[in-house]
Amino acid sequence: MDINYELYKVFYHVAVTLSFSEASKQLFISQSAVSQSIKVLEKKLNQPLFIRSTKKVQLTPEGEILLKHIEPAMNLIKKGENQLLEAHTLNGGQLRIGASDTICRYYLVPYLNRFHKEYPGIHIKVTNMTSIQCASLLESGQADFIITNYPNSALSGSMNTRVINEFRDVFTASRQAFDLEGKAHTLEELLQYPIMMLDRKSTTSEFLHQIFQKNQLDLVPEIELSSNDLLIDLARIGLGIAFVPDFCIPPKDRDLFVLELTEQLPLRQMVVAYNESLPVSQAAKQFMDML
Repeated sequence: MDINYELYKVFYHVAVTLSFSEASKQLFISQSAVSQSIKVLEKKLNQPLFIRSTKKVQLTPEGEILLKHIEPAMNLIKKGENQLLEAHTLNGGQLRIGASDTICRYYLVPYLNRFHKEYPGIHIKVTNMTSIQCASLLESGQADFIITNYPNSALSGSMNTRVINEFRDVFTASRQAFDLEGKAHTLEELLQYPIMMLDRKSTTSEFLHQIFQKNQLDLVPEIELSSNDLLIDLARIGLGIAFVPDFCIPPKDRDLFVLELTEQLPLRQMVVAYNESLPVSQAAKQFMDML
């Protein structure tokens, strides 16, 4: 179809804001021009894209499908424009990173601090999601790279990964609440106690469930949360045994201990991942090399 790019641009702004007036402000055109552009696009596609009412604007199912394709294209165009403006320098532009809360707090902060001091002209944007959800940022072009726990089932084959750290997951519990210290335990024995872990949308959850399945055991967690810090807090007050990465546990913690297992769990990796089919900015290259 011979459809002007400007029509898709108008559609994108209306679809993201769900407001004709807000889209007109962002595009610096009149609201009637926005409305007319949407009508022309709908006519050319022979599909209704929005449901209009006096109170709100909604995407139709057809509009939602179109947005899934238009959004990555718009982000890619913006990225290309930014890279041209940067002209391969580190004096300005934007660096977009995706990472989980845990990785940000326990690993990424020192690197962000160092990079910001060395390249203060670069705007850093960090998006917090689970490692699995971060993969969607790469797919849609909303991140230059992500830092994720690995294996990660959401990473496609087109993503390039570099290992930047290794860690081990552990079970930790309160000394006062659980008299389990000083003895090795099997995974089957652990099922007698309340297990607390990250929710199903995390790579950590995938990893632990696979470990139990390989041992023909059915893991049913007592508590599932989205924060390792909160799991540690709940373990400290004796609500259960928390499964967390070893680097999250404060060193020489007096309240918590790490349970010994008869069989050591495999190491996991932390990787930086980027889409090798897309151009990588100088800022992104510099930061990844720093990692």
